[in-house]
Amino acid sequence: MPAPSSSPTTTPGTGVTPGTTAAPATKAPAPGSTPASASASTPASARNRFGPVALVVSAGVSVQFGAALAVTLMPRAGAAGVVTLRLAAAALVLLVVCRPKLRGYTRSDWGTVVAFGVAMAGMNGLFYQSIDRIPLGPAVTLEVLGPLALSVIVSRRLVNLLWAGLALAGVVLLSAHGGGGFGFGSLDPAGAAFAVGAGVMWAAYIVFSARTGRRFPQADGLALAMAVAAVISLPLGVAQAGSALLVPSTLALGLGVAVLSSVLPYTLELLALRRLPAPTFAILMSLEPAIAASAGLLVLGQAMSVLDGVAIALVIAASMGAVRSQIGKKARAAL
Repeated sequence: MPAPSSSPTTTPGTGVTPGTTAAPATKAPAPGSTPASASASTPASARNRFGPVALVVSAGVSVQFGAALAVTLMPRAGAAGVVTLRLAAAALVLLVVCRPKLRGYTRSDWGTVVAFGVAMAGMNGLFYQSIDRIPLGPAVTLEVLGPLALSVIVSRRLVNLLWAGLALAGVVLLSAHGGGGFGFGSLDPAGAAFAVGAGVMWAAYIVFSARTGRRFPQADGLALAMAVAAVISLPLGVAQAGSALLVPSTLALGLGVAVLSSVLPYTLELLALRRLPAPTFAILMSLEPAIAASAGLLVLGQAMSVLDGVAIALVIAASMGAVRSQIGKKARAAL
């Protein structure tokens, strides 16, 4: 799950990251420029591109290994308790760092940030319920369908129906997880449904993240929405975990989940987007299911079959294809 609760999230297929500005494209060499000058600039250009790419990949690794850590915490606090710890800790950190002002906003502005917080709470709550029941890799793969569907709807291009079909093929293959036959026979149906629901909320998160970014400066809206999400999740977490939320070791692990899944990836992506075009960022975010599957294997011992791997690869390819077709559309529109 690509930094869902605090990082600026890019819509696959739109290449737009709310609240951020894509780095300007490197100017092409002018006709008649010397080969020597071109060759001299190439190493620096490669280094400049590799740096932000490494930051985005590192952010993805941080998010998914944070989710794996959350799974190990669930026996202590339950899925709802872990969500509460993560959102509360992330909200506290962001409020301290951003110190958002509370005056000068309209009722419509507050309505937008509240809707953003509701989407954030729903996305996290449903996703953590999902990974409490099914492996991390399939959960993230199913969740990615939300932003992918949003991309197809927004683009309104026939070619994106091809990518939607490819993603659907991946889901059909994934439904045979564990060799239980198609139809999510051995992949817990409730866990799969929670993952799809998290994807729907992720799409809503993207929409309201963009609107919040236009109404609030810097990351102020994000910090306020995170606080709203934490308040919404608090009663559910307390009802499930109770006093277990106050155990020092549980609090420490919850803080670790918040840092890995929210604070660190948000910072890394923010740094990357200063030098990396948003469409490239979107393509890199499409790798999240593969990173999640790796985290599930290394941290949780969640081995995957060849069929699972093919299913994840199809969804990744569909997401990347949707992004690239949208980039091509923008390029043609600029001519």
